[in-house]
Amino acid sequence: MGVVLPVLFALLAAFSNALATVLQRRAALSVPQSQGFRPGLVLDLLRRPVWLGGMLAVVAAGAGQAVALATGPMSLVQPLFVLELPLALLLASLLTGKRMPETLWLAVGGVVVGLGVALASASPGGGSDDVPPARWVPALVACAGAAVLLAAVGLKRPVGKARAGCLGAATAVCYALTAALMKESMRALELDGVVGFFIAWQTYGFALAGVCAVLLLEHAMQGGPLVASQPALTLGDATVSLLLGVVLYEEDLRGDWWVLPQLLGVALVVVGVVELARRGVDLRAAR
Repeated sequence: MGVVLPVLFALLAAFSNALATVLQRRAALSVPQSQGFRPGLVLDLLRRPVWLGGMLAVVAAGAGQAVALATGPMSLVQPLFVLELPLALLLASLLTGKRMPETLWLAVGGVVVGLGVALASASPGGGSDDVPPARWVPALVACAGAAVLLAAVGLKRPVGKARAGCLGAATAVCYALTAALMKESMRALELDGVVGFFIAWQTYGFALAGVCAVLLLEHAMQGGPLVASQPALTLGDATVSLLLGVVLYEEDLRGDWWVLPQLLGVALVVVGVVELARRGVDLRAAR
């Protein structure tokens, strides 16, 4: 049960996030395009019921993610969110009524098998529940700096792959930081109850990082093709989350010859994700 529970809730959260991605991208493509960072974009989206449905799915995903992070290591839970992309394309296929070609099914299989091989060979676990400020401060500075830099570079670029890729990567950093802070706030909830949860600075930190992630995600969706934004988001989130799990929570990954199957699994995931993003279903056609 030590692994089953976090994996189960992580998969449920991944499905909810996939549904949110489909609904939010559909909504983002229905509002006026913006060249710069426009907080008013959310006001336009609030008038779209499909976007509100997407936000409800985000809330459900957040609840599932919180339980998964509270019961399992971050380096196990977060990489499972790579499955969001194949799940999103399957849902988009249902919405559009278009059948996915065999090449996409092969890519889905590659992602699933690659993720399984990578996680089984890495066998993430262990770690410390107590993260001192000496580890939090540099992690926060690094993540905030990376997100701001990527967003600034992306917003200076015209609509296209470079803009979408940078904004997708910035979103990934914010999502990973949100997960790291959420894990600590869940520990405060477990130890000190509701009062401890609301007085923990990490609670407000993950709320702020989450809001930034949502804003950046909407701009990334408008910023260019899915083939640029989605791999940066999907793979970036898994990578940064893995690093934060090791650096902040001192979680363990198997080394030595186990690195070879890990790299093989990662290669399968990368190829599969890029292929899915390149040839995925056009969400603008969704009914």
